[in-house]
Amino acid sequence: MNSLAKKYLPFMEWLVNYDRRNLRGDVTAGLTTAVMLIPQGMAYAMLAGLPPIHGLYASIVPIAIYALLGTSRQLAVGPVAMVSLLVATGVGAIAGSGTELFIAYSILLALMVGVMQLVMGIARLGFLVNFLSHPVISGFTSAAAIIIGLSQLKHLLGVKLASGKVHVVLGDALTRLSEIQPITLGIGALTIAVLMFFKKVKPAFPSALAVVLLGTLAVFFGGLNQMGVAIVGDVPAGFPAPGLPVLDFDAMKALFPIALTISLVGFMESISVAKSFANRNKYEIDANQELIGLGAANIGGAFFQAYPVTGGFSRTAVNASAGAKTGLAALITAGVVALALMFLTPLFYYLPKAVLAGIIMVAVFGLVDVKEVKHLWAVKRSDLALLTITFFATLSLGIEEGILVGVGASLLWFVVKTTRPHFAVLGQIPGTQAYRNVNNHSEAEPVPNVLMVRMDAQFYFGNVSFLKEKLAELERDVPGGLKAVIIDASSMNQLDSSAVHALSELLVAYRDRGVKLMIANAKRPVVDVMERAHLLDALGETGLFLTVHEAAEHARSLPDPSAEDRAQVLEVNKSSKKNAANSLRLASPDLR
Repeated sequence: MNSLAKKYLPFMEWLVNYDRRNLRGDVTAGLTTAVMLIPQGMAYAMLAGLPPIHGLYASIVPIAIYALLGTSRQLAVGPVAMVSLLVATGVGAIAGSGTELFIAYSILLALMVGVMQLVMGIARLGFLVNFLSHPVISGFTSAAAIIIGLSQLKHLLGVKLASGKVHVVLGDALTRLSEIQPITLGIGALTIAVLMFFKKVKPAFPSALAVVLLGTLAVFFGGLNQMGVAIVGDVPAGFPAPGLPVLDFDAMKALFPIALTISLVGFMESISVAKSFANRNKYEIDANQELIGLGAANIGGAFFQAYPVTGGFSRTAVNASAGAKTGLAALITAGVVALALMFLTPLFYYLPKAVLAGIIMVAVFGLVDVKEVKHLWAVKRSDLALLTITFFATLSLGIEEGILVGVGASLLWFVVKTTRPHFAVLGQIPGTQAYRNVNNHSEAEPVPNVLMVRMDAQFYFGNVSFLKEKLAELERDVPGGLKAVIIDASSMNQLDSSAVHALSELLVAYRDRGVKLMIANAKRPVVDVMERAHLLDALGETGLFLTVHEAAEHARSLPDPSAEDRAQVLEVNKSSKKNAANSLRLASPDLR
């Protein structure tokens, strides 16, 4: 098979070489996932502010396209809670929920998301998702899950509630307790109880379909819709007619931020799930081809009245456990949903909205990641801080603002960490040629009159001053004066012009005081930059060493500093302290 075709048309690999032993598993998985997807798709469309039928529209063409162009063999693409909430938030800002304009803009949003993801995939920009760190995604997802769940409270209680921030919804609900419809609440509560029971006892059981069936029968035979229970009502039958999405450029401009958010968040959710199941089944995922597959799925769906889709965890887990081995399972899922659209839509007329609300609540509250909070508390509390900031920003400010705050906090923390990185003073482990951090290894012995340091970060303009300050500070702690400074450059992958300039200044300043500056463990790209800047010539033949040990041995052979040298160092240190104090007073007059 042509390698180019295999790369950009992944279905060619499993279709041409299809193993018939996979057929039973693919068929079973396709049917099982479809049974789960039909009620979920309708529920998520309702969450997005769309008529439930659009959840089924989003469960046919996009799924089929991804099955042909995606690299995951188990990923179940379709409507998901997170993207549905983002659609409701973004489109709801420029159109009334459920209106014809809202539907048109949701379909337009699918086209925009698809184009963005396709372009990113072709341009091989899959790395952009790295700006969404795991703590940020976890905090955002947990907060969004609470927002999603509470947005369904009105359907669960049978009461019209104010929309908006979490505290607004809860406050309004508390003032309307007397208006709650007991039958609607009972249906919703029973739905949640049944779903939770089967989720714990038998996850593979199609519990969502079961509650849809039971709820519909209860309304039909009990006439509950005549008692105030809200139902789905008429659902148009038939396959969605193809058509060009409405191209409103003012709307596109307004929707651009939410389209970009969905593109990145949707891809992040999808690729994390896809990689998880690829690892279990021992094959590789191509991140850029995943972007192409998801982008094409959203573009294709937009021409068939679908709103944005991505890969979801719960359906993927069901798809995998049911035996999915190739994209054929997804094609079967799409086919079953299409058949349901053409022949089974009258059965959805008496479906209670409280059942769909219960399905959404159970699905999303499982996204609240308490385990990650406990894990980060034990492992990395700075990451827990990022998670917490993102969580509360999303809850208090909103979906878009929350993730922007999270990304901004991540980037700010990255800048802080790289401008003030971990810094180690090195000493020799007795009887070896190994040099370790003296703070972590009590047996490590410093070389007399020699300062050996390692900065564990890229050396660039952001931490130039930090390195100079640390060297000046540590020099005061070297007993008997200083005769050499050794910089272990093993953690430095590159130097910028500011770093080269700083090294040149240090070299001249140390040389004027009779102190030898040496660099050890420098990587080839770092050496190349120093060579082009003529810093190697300035360092001399004994200024660059392959290992810290070689540099240390050379430093031992240097003459010890004289009393005059020590006096000069002392004077320099006094001057440094005075300048630092003056700088502090100028920068912070209120601290005098």
